[in-house]
Amino acid sequence: MTDVFDGMPTSQLQSKWLWFVGLGVLLFVCGLIALGNLMLATVVSVYYIGMLMLFGGVIYLVHAFQVRGWDHVLFWALSGLLYVLAGISAFVNPILTSAALTLFLSLALVIAGVFRTWVGRKMKPAKGWGWIVASGVVTALAGFVIALGWPVNSLWVLGLFLAADLIIQGSTMIAFGLGIRG
Repeated sequence: MTDVFDGMPTSQLQSKWLWFVGLGVLLFVCGLIALGNLMLATVVSVYYIGMLMLFGGVIYLVHAFQVRGWDHVLFWALSGLLYVLAGISAFVNPILTSAALTLFLSLALVIAGVFRTWVGRKMKPAKGWGWIVASGVVTALAGFVIALGWPVNSLWVLGLFLAADLIIQGSTMIAFGLGIRG
């Protein structure tokens, strides 16, 4: 049998199909729970991001004092301090942080959508270029819709994205597990 990933034979992977299905069901159920309470899911996602920022900030601060030269130390220390402050902000005021993250998300979607549309138009003679343009337009529109509803929608948008991701990942794992069952 051929290797699927990291040298694991297909037969070994097939023997683990139930684990993939189990993980998929767990992720799918978590997605449904998040969908049931989008505000709580938003707060949980903000706390997760805050925890990552705190951890990253501490790493930056430790790294700052491993670097030679005060100009470099100052840069890394300030970067670390900003990360730590942003992480603390997520825990102190998750609603304000969710508003900032939602605004950032909307801007990122608009920029990505405009860029994707531009790339699709540049590919115009190639077959299928219209799909890329359509994808860019939908992405930019999603960003505009989120921006238009800001800051009120910041109470549920991040939770909706988390719920959708968990449901899609769960469905994918279930389908993969059942597909490799043999």
